[in-house]
Amino acid sequence: MYIGQKNFDFTGPDAYIMGILNVTPDSFSDGGKWNDMDRALAHVEDMLADGCAILDIGGESTRPGHVQISIDEECSRIIPIIEAVRARFDVPISIDCYRAGTARAAIDVGAHLINDIWGLKYDPAMAPLIAETGVAYCLMHNDEAPHYTAYPQDVWADIQKQVDLALAAGCQKDQLILDPGVGFAKTRPEDAEVIHRLDELVALGYPVLLGTSRKRLLGSIVDRPAPDRDLATAATTVYGYLKGARIFRVHNVKVNKEALDVAMAIERDGYGLS
Repeated sequence: MYIGQKNFDFTGPDAYIMGILNVTPDSFSDGGKWNDMDRALAHVEDMLADGCAILDIGGESTRPGHVQISIDEECSRIIPIIEAVRARFDVPISIDCYRAGTARAAIDVGAHLINDIWGLKYDPAMAPLIAETGVAYCLMHNDEAPHYTAYPQDVWADIQKQVDLALAAGCQKDQLILDPGVGFAKTRPEDAEVIHRLDELVALGYPVLLGTSRKRLLGSIVDRPAPDRDLATAATTVYGYLKGARIFRVHNVKVNKEALDVAMAIERDGYGLS
C-alpha cells in the first residue's frame, strides 16, 4: 500500500510505528506539550530518529468527555503543522479527524492518510472525499450506543459494513486500513478481547492498525498514570504484532519500535527457516 510516496508492505513480517503528534491543549496524556510550533517540530525530529514511519497529527482531543471544536479551529491547529512538517521532513502524514471539511483542508496541503475515529459514521461526505482524492484511509470501529449480541463478531461485522460503504462510494481496497477501536464503545474486558482476537479482524484482508497507547485498559492492568504506560503499551504492540496487526499508533516511538524490532527479527528468522 502506498501512503504518500512510500510503499508499505503489510503482507509479510514487516510492521511500522505511527508516531502521535497531538497539537491540542487537552489530550489525555500529552495535552499542551506540542501545541507550540518549535516544540512540535523538535518532537517530530525525535520521533523520526527513533523510527517513526508515519506521523499522525491530531488537532482535536478524542478523550472521553472532550469538547468538540469547530472545523476552523481544528484546521488552524493542524494546517501550519502539516505545512511545516512537509517542508522539513520526508514522512507520510496522517490526520486524526472525522469531519470531511477538516480532511479536505489537510489533504489540500499535503496530508497522505485520514485516520477517522468514526469510520464513515459521522460525516457522509467522508467516503466520497477519500474516493476522489485517493488518499489512504484508516477506518476505526466506534459506536454512539453500543449493543453487542455477539462479541467481538458484531465489531467485525460493523467494520465490514463500513468497508462496504467505502467501496460502494468508489474507494479502492488498497486505500483502506482497519482499526478495532480499543478504548471506544467498549468496556475494559471488551478491549482486552478485541486485542486477543485481533487475528479475526486481520482475516478480513486489510492492514490492521492497533492503537492502545497509554489507554485505560493498560492503566487498569499496571495501575500507572497515562504518561507512565509506555512499557505496557509496548507489550500490546508485540502482542498485536503476533496477532497480525502491522501499524502501531503510539506516543513513545522509541520504546515501541525497540520492542517491535525484536518481535520482527524473531518472526523473520522463523520465516527464513520454515
